[in-house]
Amino acid sequence: MSDLETKPDQIAQAEIYLPVTDLKEELPFFLTMLGFRLDEIFPADDPAVALISGHGLRIRLDREFDQPPGKVRLRCDDPGSFAGGADRLTSPSGNTIEIVDANPPLDMPETQHSFMVRHLRDSDAWVIGRAGMRYRDLIPDRLGGSIIASHIRIPDGGPVPDMVHYHTVGFQLIFCLKGWVRLVYEDQGDPFILEAGNCVIQPPMIRHRVLEASDNVEVLEIGVPAEHITTIDHEMELPNGAVNPDRKWQGTRFIHHMQDGAVWAPWRIPGWDSRDTGIGDATGGVAGVHVARPAGDHGAWTSHNTDILFTFVKEGALTLDVASQTPHPLAAGDAFVLPPFLKARYSDATKDCELIEVALQAAFTTEIDG
Repeated sequence: MSDLETKPDQIAQAEIYLPVTDLKEELPFFLTMLGFRLDEIFPADDPAVALISGHGLRIRLDREFDQPPGKVRLRCDDPGSFAGGADRLTSPSGNTIEIVDANPPLDMPETQHSFMVRHLRDSDAWVIGRAGMRYRDLIPDRLGGSIIASHIRIPDGGPVPDMVHYHTVGFQLIFCLKGWVRLVYEDQGDPFILEAGNCVIQPPMIRHRVLEASDNVEVLEIGVPAEHITTIDHEMELPNGAVNPDRKWQGTRFIHHMQDGAVWAPWRIPGWDSRDTGIGDATGGVAGVHVARPAGDHGAWTSHNTDILFTFVKEGALTLDVASQTPHPLAAGDAFVLPPFLKARYSDATKDCELIEVALQAAFTTEIDG
């Protein structure tokens, strides 16, 4: 291992290079128009190098740097009021300046509906993702980018190399399937254990961190939309000393739903009971999450009219019948998506069968057809 890797505190500053052809023309562009400041310039008789800084960046403008022009991105709070609303500027030496929104609105793609069944037995590859966690994709086509569903494993227990971070999302669910994870959330007090059968929702922008996990922990994670930004917060420490369970982040409250003491009631599908996680109320109807189990005679054909209806088989087994298709036997770890108005039925469910159903939106109509 090199000294650079072992002693990063020896680095006083970092800078990037941009080529220039004439500093006398380039400097006014960066200093006057873009608001950088001049830190160094040399040699005095014929300046060839200038070091400028600003907006969290240090740039070396170098006449001897023999490379194509570079690109700088400026993230502005109000890009429409900067540089006359231009989204791109070009310096006299050809360097490009991109001007973007520092807080872009969340892009929610229109759902591209499709019927999908994903079997655990067909998933040989688990992709290593953030913080060393193994990810299995449950909705490969992402319904046009509107949702991502991941089956996540952490094989080795102990501390998790995570950092305080947040997600720019519309909705995010973490449901613990096996084992446990120790988590901490902004304004929610001390770290706590998320046990198998329990779930949390992570409101948009809430700071949080995964601290520790048991051996072979498994969780189901749902994110809307499929592509969203994860941002590391280097300033906040968690726990942050505040407890505010009623706080809302963009209209969503934090929820930690626990199966112990949960109330089971007849579900939307005949012959099944469910426990409502309270997520529909906490999100203002953006999403609803139920855990369902067979409670009697079942097998009615039904259809729904919500935008997205995703189901994960948590325990046991059942058969999914869809009109004009061969029956789909399902087991724990399997998942499926039913598009709106498609007739389907759940039959031959084992006594220990449990389903996790995620609906967007939370309130919708179920049509029962025998």
